[in-house]
Amino acid sequence: MAAREIVPGVDQLKALTHPLRVRMLGILRVDGPATATTLAARLGINSGATSYHLRQLAQHGFIEDDESRGNARERWWKAAHQATVTGDSSVPDTDEGRETLDAYLQTVVTIYAQRLQEAIEERALLPQEWRETFGLNDRVVRLTPAQASRVEEQVNKIIDDLEEEPEGEAVMFQFHVFPLPGHVSTGHETNPER
Repeated sequence: MAAREIVPGVDQLKALTHPLRVRMLGILRVDGPATATTLAARLGINSGATSYHLRQLAQHGFIEDDESRGNARERWWKAAHQATVTGDSSVPDTDEGRETLDAYLQTVVTIYAQRLQEAIEERALLPQEWRETFGLNDRVVRLTPAQASRVEEQVNKIIDDLEEEPEGEAVMFQFHVFPLPGHVSTGHETNPER
């Protein structure tokens, strides 16, 4: 079984600023081991490009050979961790660290939006019981940074405490906590009046 999570350094995080690599890693985490050929077919790209990106993910410790599968002709890959954990404290407070984290987060946001769009497109085809679980909600609450961190920790704990059902389906939770843009002073405003 894959390790619980990885907190990548800047060099590792750079490898995840490519959307295709994030998608491949996600597939390996959710659907299990795969070959470059099967991933290429699923992603609609050639297997040479897939192999290159898989090697980059392996070089940076995100995936590894699945030695229980494969042979001399076929190389199987599996995720080395169940989750990637990032944040300001996980990278150095340098220009390179901030730029790399921002590039990674932009990539992740793009992938999240694509997954959500795909889910909305598929929603009408789902059985009623699954359509009823579909939720898109947003709330704005005035909190301190410490309170916002506690909310995030509590929601993550609820999800972490769920016991997976062998007969269950893959369900994605996208939970975002961020200061509402334009409402927290960054110290870089040209016009401090709102």
